[in-house]
Amino acid sequence: MDAIVTELVSRFEQGGLTRRQLIQSLSALVAAGVTSQPSVAQSVGLKATAIGHTSVLVSDLQRSADFYRRLFGLTPVSEDKANRILRLGVGGTGGSSTMVSLRQQNPPGLIDHFAISVEKFNRDAVTQVLKQHGLVPDQNIEFGFHVKDPDGAVVQIV
Repeated sequence: MDAIVTELVSRFEQGGLTRRQLIQSLSALVAAGVTSQPSVAQSVGLKATAIGHTSVLVSDLQRSADFYRRLFGLTPVSEDKANRILRLGVGGTGGSSTMVSLRQQNPPGLIDHFAISVEKFNRDAVTQVLKQHGLVPDQNIEFGFHVKDPDGAVVQIV
């Protein structure tokens, strides 16, 4: 978790995150129970390996894409035109290289969800672990495999 927190603080200090976004991200990490202690990770059955991406609601896809390109060097890795989603990253293609997912939808400026990558992701195995914790994942075909934390924050598991 130290590496994730360090990355978030660095992005905040460089102007890549607002104070509100930093606090939301840190809160989401705590709520999701991300930890670097192996004994805790093993007891829950899922081991988080990284934040896969953050999905941001925006008012103008192109304007936001230009911002992330100019400031961070992010480039498009995939696009879902039907759902007005543009995924940005630092190279490669597809979901695994996505850092920021922009979705044109109101209200703009909000974090829609964040994705946690888990070690050896397998839908069936993850579903079983979630059920053991009283959770049922939303397997929305368009937007992925999600659960909600105790306060309703959407966490995508990848």
